[in-house]
Amino acid sequence: MRLKDKVAIITGAGRNIGEQTASLFAEEGAKAVVVDFDPERGNRTAEEINHRCKGAAIFVCADVSEEKSVKEMIAIAVNAYGSIDILVNNVAISDNKNIFDCTLNDFNKVLAVTLTSQFLTCKYVAEQMIEQGNGGAIVNIGSTSGFQGRDSAIAYAAAKGGVANLMRGLAVQLAPKNIRVNSVVPNKIGSPVGQEEFDPARSVPNLVGRAGTPRELAQAVLFLASDEAKFIYGENLVVDGGFSAMM
Repeated sequence: MRLKDKVAIITGAGRNIGEQTASLFAEEGAKAVVVDFDPERGNRTAEEINHRCKGAAIFVCADVSEEKSVKEMIAIAVNAYGSIDILVNNVAISDNKNIFDCTLNDFNKVLAVTLTSQFLTCKYVAEQMIEQGNGGAIVNIGSTSGFQGRDSAIAYAAAKGGVANLMRGLAVQLAPKNIRVNSVVPNKIGSPVGQEEFDPARSVPNLVGRAGTPRELAQAVLFLASDEAKFIYGENLVVDGGFSAMM
């Protein structure tokens, strides 16, 4: 088991990539702190994990774009499991609008949930990791939208571009504290951001000819969170079925 006795916080774990990451982490021996703003989805994920791996998950309802909520989330995790070893920043929302349709409120909300949340969780989880003295691993979920222009989702693309360089800055600043920070960069994995159902007719211009599955991305997250990646710092690991090779 690659994460035996580790404690991992996974945000946006009520569905899609976050759900599969939490599930896979538990299978690999971790205690999963399932974080989501939707109690129904979050509880469902935790219950499904505990059905297979008894006592391997708890659900925490939190708004990770809010500082107070982040601090409370961390306190609950530490109270339940005693420490935090891994953070996966997965939560995100999209505007799916061009600049003329995107209001300032739309823009600020997408940045708050998709980018500011990563700043807040990394800041306070890193403080906890430093206090523990054993270091840790942080994996942020980016997107190919952060590396290209799009005809829609102007706020989402801006936020994900910020995620890429926020990660690099965090990697530089936290490496001396024995905390590794990396990102995975997906493209069209599972259902679209903010949607429950996957449309099989969705366009997937990549070398594989299909959308990636949440489990496939979770496996890349697991690698970066594990000791197998202990010499990898500040990397944007692209997991996109070859989409970027075609750009």
